Amino acid sequence: MIDSLFISATGMHAQQKQIDSISNNLANLNTNSYKKTKVSFESLVSRHQEIKHSRYFQPQEVSSGVGVSADKQSVDFSAGEMIQTGRPLDVAISGQGFFEVQLPDGSYAYTRNGHFEVNQDGILVTADGAMLNPGIEIPFDSTDVVIGEDGSVQVKYSNAQDFVQVGSLEIARFGNESSLVPVGGSMYIKSEGSGDPVFSSPSELGNGTIKQGYLESSNVEMVDEVANLMVAQRAYQANSRVLQISDQILEMINNLGS
Repeated sequence: MIDSLFISATGMHAQQKQIDSISNNLANLNTNSYKKTKVSFESLVSRHQEIKHSRYFQPQEVSSGVGVSADKQSVDFSAGEMIQTGRPLDVAISGQGFFEVQLPDGSYAYTRNGHFEVNQDGILVTADGAMLNPGIEIPFDSTDVVIGEDGSVQVKYSNAQDFVQVGSLEIARFGNESSLVPVGGSMYIKSEGSGDPVFSSPSELGNGTIKQGYLESSNVEMVDEVANLMVAQRAYQANSRVLQISDQILEMINNLGS
């Protein structure tokens, strides 16, 4: 009976993590290039116990589980829908890969959100101000920007007929992208499991290509997430009920001698 208290407690804790994960997915439903997270459940190590029925029967060994764990959270990097914006500085990766950006603290993060802007220094940055790496400068007196599928960035100056290349986008790939660590929105940082990034041009080494004037939407499906949320809530309530019933039975046992 004491075991049921701890088993139900682990179940409630696991389902709370599931609810938190689903809530975060729904909150980022409209975040460009956001990738939904999933919680993996696994049984905790069961323990063996020997039960002796009587002197006429051989002892039997039975296993009893001690709950469930949900300490592993993974990211689903399946592609989202390509949405046409027509904006020259909006780019999407059609296929695998990430853009590398430099955060304000000097560290590097990785994203598939290609909603770029030009900061006060004329440098391409994300909407949050993280600078694209390698840095690309867009002259203020340019009148048009063309970003090719191969990542080449070309601009046209006023009163000029030809485009001039000012830089190239690079794609970062990881040996195990599912081990990247989410740090908010559509940003990720590398981990020991993901390994170091390998950089190359778009369309090379299996990389995706660049689509100018498009953004990748979130891969969160609202109907699926709401259904999963309902299941998680009911599972949480069931574990909570087991906890309450176990407590009531223990109370009855303690009062038998009264």
